Amino acid sequence: MRDLRLRVAIQKSGRLADKSTQLFERCGLDFDTRKDRLIRPATNFPLDLMLVRDDDIPAYVADGLCDLGIVGENIAREKFFDRFDLQKAPEKMPIEKVKSLGFGSCRLSIAFPENLGYLGLQSLQRKKIATSFPVCLKNYLKQNFLEAEIVELNGCVEIAPSIGIADAVFDVVSSGATLRSNGLKEVQKVFESQACLIKATRSFPPDLQTAYERLLQRISGVMTASKAKYVMMNAPKNALSQIREILPGMESPSVIPLESDPNRVAIHAVAREDVFWETIEKLKACGASSILVLPIEKAIE
Repeated sequence: MRDLRLRVAIQKSGRLADKSTQLFERCGLDFDTRKDRLIRPATNFPLDLMLVRDDDIPAYVADGLCDLGIVGENIAREKFFDRFDLQKAPEKMPIEKVKSLGFGSCRLSIAFPENLGYLGLQSLQRKKIATSFPVCLKNYLKQNFLEAEIVELNGCVEIAPSIGIADAVFDVVSSGATLRSNGLKEVQKVFESQACLIKATRSFPPDLQTAYERLLQRISGVMTASKAKYVMMNAPKNALSQIREILPGMESPSVIPLESDPNRVAIHAVAREDVFWETIEKLKACGASSILVLPIEKAIE
């Protein structure tokens, strides 16, 4: 019988690997990090990380080898969610998306050769489109009533038009530099993707459910803290409403009278969005002084 520890599948190597590990470390988990280990047990929490190929993570969760996984939404859609949509499968989906995690952002887009005119989706009709995401592409074509031949490739998708095996590509795009270097231009964004936490839809034993709820609370706290800033300043009493409008997402600030000046107050608040230099300059212009903007390490609602 398996030990009552959460098993979480994460990418062994690649763009999500380090940030996935860092997320758990920010949740206060310590791991045995010897490089030759593909299973890394936490020493202070009932959880084991399993380091696997990202394409395998949804299947590991669905098959019960792992309870949770961190994977790109594009992979989860390709391996399960869009596949079920196409099949209109009556059975229950074996995995579910729990939460987007705010890192590993990219998009899946259609790109066309720069020297060819693109006149909208009809330009894709009866074309050959190369991709590593045939299920997602098939779903998109079906939804838009398009007929096209899908050329499935496992890598180097962007070279397909230049070597004559496809007319266009459907691929992951971050900066777009790879497309441009191969004479392609992004013409149609299909969907945005980022890292997400997935879980099995089956029920957990009570001990695992408790550990899962504790972990989810910690992840939510880390994510809330990463987006928020603690802001302190002194300001005129009559500028409080103006400051509320300037500070992004400011909720229920603490307002403390200043003994040295009855017309000014100290304001302490949590801003739930980034506070930019332009924001600070606006605060300064409405009379605020001694402005401090501090990071928040943990935040539990």
